[in-house]
Amino acid sequence: MKQIHLLAFFLLCLYTTNTFAQKNKKLDIIAYYTGDDKLINDYEVSQIDQIIFSFCHLKEGKLNVDSAKDSTTIQDLVALKAKNPQLKIVLSLGGWGGCEPCSAAFSTAEGRLTFAKSVKQVSDYFKVDGLDLDWEYPTIEGLPGHLYQAVDKTNFTELIKILRSTLGKKYELSFAAGGFQKYLDESVEWKKIMPLVNRVNIMSYDLVNGYSKVTGHHTPLFSTNTKEESVDKAVSYLLKLGIPSEKLVIGGAFYTRTWKNVANINNGLYQAGEHVEGVNYKNFATTYTEPNGWKYFWDDKAKAPYWYNESTKTFATGDNIRSVKAKTEYAKTKKLGGIMFWELTLDVTQNGLLNAIYEVKKQN
Repeated sequence: MKQIHLLAFFLLCLYTTNTFAQKNKKLDIIAYYTGDDKLINDYEVSQIDQIIFSFCHLKEGKLNVDSAKDSTTIQDLVALKAKNPQLKIVLSLGGWGGCEPCSAAFSTAEGRLTFAKSVKQVSDYFKVDGLDLDWEYPTIEGLPGHLYQAVDKTNFTELIKILRSTLGKKYELSFAAGGFQKYLDESVEWKKIMPLVNRVNIMSYDLVNGYSKVTGHHTPLFSTNTKEESVDKAVSYLLKLGIPSEKLVIGGAFYTRTWKNVANINNGLYQAGEHVEGVNYKNFATTYTEPNGWKYFWDDKAKAPYWYNESTKTFATGDNIRSVKAKTEYAKTKKLGGIMFWELTLDVTQNGLLNAIYEVKKQN
């Protein structure tokens, strides 16, 4: 009887510990970074938990750092850990347009093993903490002209398996996932790969992208109708699949998607238009002003800002201080693993979007 009581007490302690650990899971702030070794020093690195160097590419099937400049940048990023013990440095493979050979390279066991061994070699050399796979996209079309095949789905699973077995349990392994339904449905085998990775970085932006002939919110927190993509739609889908919430990371966009020739109907939202180059957050204050003809709007259902210029018939959509705070609150409420963003050099160096995320994170 005494042994039974002791076992019951042990199980209760174990449950309590696990519950406590879950409630106090750290919300990570993850920054994709395309800058050099000098620019990083202008930003509030102490507020960041993980920097993802963007990008490395494939060369003869191996992970390749493209230049001496990139090598210097990676070394300097790793050196930041001395002053920032919470910081992890991760290399990213690919990016939009950066994974053209991926489908072919990862289509054989030999190709996947060659890549995995190269990742270990590069990681050991630079002393980085992990790898983020940014293959856009397995199975479905990404950049027009890039190879994609149905077998990418199972090949991606096998790639994750060989990476984990080659790199060990302590290595940070993540992947960037499209935040739109077609990717969520077709590109990866969620239940097979998620136990093997630390997290998935959901690209819950570009949900209305440069190929769209109609305006809309490109990175909304919530959908305003059943067909509209959003952060919450992607998260809800993955949670229903049984993916642990702490492995889900949502994305913020530090830039706008912009369309011209947009009629002044509904302040330009959900109207026909021609996509043009957007604006980085660091230039919002000098661009989206009333003297320049812009009016600011807030969609309280989507929790997303947008701008319309009646004189130039131009519409813009993105994130701002208010929306990234809402996303961070959402991540805390849902007990998600973090919030990431594309990308750090698009922010102002002080008191910008990164700081807004950090201020919400540190609140009780």
